[in-house]
Amino acid sequence: MSESTPAALPTVVIGAGPIGLAAAAHLLERGIEPLVLEAGPQAGAAVREWAHVRLFSTWGEVVDPAAEKLLAPTGWTRPAPDTYPSGGDWAEHYLQPLADALGDTVRTGTTVTGVSRLGRDRIVDADREPQPFVVHIAHAGGSEERILAAAVIDASGTWATPSPAGGSGLPALGERAASARITYRVPDLNDPAVRARYAGKRTAVIGSGASAFTALAYLADLAKAEDGRGTKGVWILRRGISGSTFGGGEADQLPARGALGLAAKAAVDDGHADAVTGFRTDAVERTADGRLVLVAEDGRRLDAVDEVIVLTGFRPDLSILSEIRLGLDARLEAPVELAPLIDPNVHSCGTVYPHGHRELSHPDQGIYLVGMKSYGRAPTFLAMTGYEQVRSVVAALAGDTDSADRVELTLPETGVCGGAGLFDTPDTEQEPAGGCCTPAPALIQLGSSGAAQNPVAGGC
Repeated sequence: MSESTPAALPTVVIGAGPIGLAAAAHLLERGIEPLVLEAGPQAGAAVREWAHVRLFSTWGEVVDPAAEKLLAPTGWTRPAPDTYPSGGDWAEHYLQPLADALGDTVRTGTTVTGVSRLGRDRIVDADREPQPFVVHIAHAGGSEERILAAAVIDASGTWATPSPAGGSGLPALGERAASARITYRVPDLNDPAVRARYAGKRTAVIGSGASAFTALAYLADLAKAEDGRGTKGVWILRRGISGSTFGGGEADQLPARGALGLAAKAAVDDGHADAVTGFRTDAVERTADGRLVLVAEDGRRLDAVDEVIVLTGFRPDLSILSEIRLGLDARLEAPVELAPLIDPNVHSCGTVYPHGHRELSHPDQGIYLVGMKSYGRAPTFLAMTGYEQVRSVVAALAGDTDSADRVELTLPETGVCGGAGLFDTPDTEQEPAGGCCTPAPALIQLGSSGAAQNPVAGGC
């Protein structure tokens, strides 16, 4: 391998999801050669795994401007900007055409196994910065390769590393052994085999975010269907129910996201799900007939359930970056400058400030974590945020500091005050219904999980 100078090398983008492909489009627009490495067989492989879930952002909010410019000569036109795509729509009608437009700069079936500085592990200081990055990859057929890169943009996301059911951040005792009855994804109840798995069954849903709302709404729809009689959800919350439990409601500047929380509330109010609060799962036990009993850290035991859906968030896989000097927050595993802006321990009213290359930089210059991976363990990431991240990062790589430092995005607020809400709060200290920012929202009735007019939404 020749000792090429960094300036002559491509910028490697890890992941051909929405943020990775947008990064490639911005790089091309700046005259920088991108090389996108995607582990899956197609662009948007992770998005395709939740193809049945409708986004709570509209088409007008999930198309990157540089990507749209790149697509324009191909005859591509953006779908109606005020409509809500599903994950499948997003992948088929935007991500795949964008990957096609990028052509050979996108390599699929290519898994990044490690990133370092050429000839320097993370210990070595001498002559470190001038060295290009070296990216080790494994191809689907089993062969290996290494690629030199001038810079690395890691947009690989967190989809492959969901958090466990255990309240301490580790798998609950027995969780792995019970894996046949546990899923960490929102189930596709339009799939006949999946539908049969949950129809007429008692299912625990562990989690308090958008994905849990979606699962509860889907189970409620199934319970109301002819083939779903007897379907019952058990909603497991690690904290108590307060005014912010169901999200921002009508105060949410993303209406579908607000409607999603209200759909979960309706599932409880209509008797299709029971809420169990202050329950931090310690163990998963199996009964003689194979059903599961959840046991809390305080010793409480719930009635047996047939299935468990664990939706407790995601966390970044940092193993491929073990030889890179990263500056990460000890709690969130997000870049240290970004973490205070997104920390759910202290964050209030859903405001997330736009940020760019400076907040995303690390001690090893020239490598950036963007997209979901940049948020570490923090929730509520928007595609708009990722597009602004890569616009700024690419401008910085191009030497255009003025543009890189300029804020070009205003993010919507949730209308929810959720600061210091990650741990149990005694009922006597709970906020009144409606939270601290808005009166209690009115219920919005939603249709089936495939409804398009008032979508049961999740994700971006």
